[in-house]
Amino acid sequence: MNPFDPQPAALYSVEIAHARTAPLRNVFRYRSYLWLVDLDALPVLPRALRPLARFRAADHFEGAGTTIRARLDAYLATQGVDLRGGRVLMAASARVLGYVFNPLSVFWCHDPSGDLVCVVAEVHNTYGQCHPYLVRTDARGGAETPKAFYVSPFEPVEGTYRMSLPEPGETLELVVTLHRPSPPDGGPPAPPFVATVRGRRRPATAGTLLALAVRSPLAPLVGALRIRRQGIALWLRGLPVVPRPGTTRPDPSAERQEAVR
Repeated sequence: MNPFDPQPAALYSVEIAHARTAPLRNVFRYRSYLWLVDLDALPVLPRALRPLARFRAADHFEGAGTTIRARLDAYLATQGVDLRGGRVLMAASARVLGYVFNPLSVFWCHDPSGDLVCVVAEVHNTYGQCHPYLVRTDARGGAETPKAFYVSPFEPVEGTYRMSLPEPGETLELVVTLHRPSPPDGGPPAPPFVATVRGRRRPATAGTLLALAVRSPLAPLVGALRIRRQGIALWLRGLPVVPRPGTTRPDPSAERQEAVR
């Protein structure tokens, strides 16, 4: 019997990978898990399991909405989009023991007939800032958008994201590739930076949640620490730091704390 009410909801056991090839090569992978939920039917967990999964409005978007759906709709309104109550599916981490870190949350936004209207890819950095990218995907889930948000201390706010964000089914396959511009001297552009999230659907049951929580304990916190550790390693290897917008020189704390992306 499924203890989560209402439905639908699903869990995905995923592998997250980051790959950069220049100016230093660095590839790392780690296991985690993500939820897929309907924003109008968030799962209600048994009381004993609630510390393992909480969904809070304050963890997504900016604004005063009291629900994630309200905050999303407010953002979409600024972009001239009205879903008219259509269904929204969100793939994201939940809060685990009070902590959450969502480098990427994805929202598939539908109209009342069920047709996909747009996709919102919400990116968080470790400064506590977030930025949503509204994209219109093609039949395969592909889209392209300019980079407009500072995420990594090793990447300027320039270039183009090519995204593959198909709606999840039995598998979850998300790919975000940052294509960098050519250097001022007219040379070839740097190789792209690639982030992927791949996994398989699991039923949203108490047993599944407990098994994933044991396999990947404190998944949001551990994921954030792993990304920071990679950032420190790159800094120690001499990768140049790009100042955060609004600063005049690299922030030493950023070199140790910022996510690598």
